[in-house]
Amino acid sequence: MTTAIHPSDRVLTIPNVLSALRLAGVPVFLWLALGPEADGAALAVLAFAGVSDYLDGKLARALGQTSRLGILLDPLADRLYILATIIALTLREIVPWWFAALLIGRDVAIAGVVPVLRRLGYGPTLPVHYLGKAATFNLLYAFPLLLLSAGDNGLATVSRPLGWAFAIWGTALYWWSAILYWVQVRQLARAGSGTQPPVSPGADRGETGRADAEVGR
Repeated sequence: MTTAIHPSDRVLTIPNVLSALRLAGVPVFLWLALGPEADGAALAVLAFAGVSDYLDGKLARALGQTSRLGILLDPLADRLYILATIIALTLREIVPWWFAALLIGRDVAIAGVVPVLRRLGYGPTLPVHYLGKAATFNLLYAFPLLLLSAGDNGLATVSRPLGWAFAIWGTALYWWSAILYWVQVRQLARAGSGTQPPVSPGADRGETGRADAEVGR
């Protein structure tokens, strides 16, 4: 049986440093993708973001460095990378505007239930569902492949269908996880405040620190 991890108030931890570096890479990625269109360097930033996203969670649990700041930084960095990449790909006409609207609209819709949770006496998050995490992974695979598809060489030809396959799956899972989130909030609203949030199917009960902040993914 796994033991629940209680987040600390520590700020200077290895996972938090990784999350901060990942956040700092967001404007760098946007400049590389939209300014000089240095796609190789932009892809390197995305690769670092993906690796650090995996490492900070693993290190937080392995080193016992799960923190409240990390709970905020980790999903924030993921959302900002998704938003920044959508903006870059849309402005460069690599993806159509409706694809960007689908992804941004999902986060806008999720944000609308936060006041409901607060009114019921909960924070802005519920236990993580792995559909949300799977959606994020699919999208973070899709974006570099779609960026590679902007060329007219053999690599672009191969990257285009692969990128769109990951993008379609990621978008579908992204919205599916949102629907499950709304269902949870509706259950809470019916039950009223003062009860514990329901645990979503697939939630890791042993990761109540960083995991709790990732449900909106």
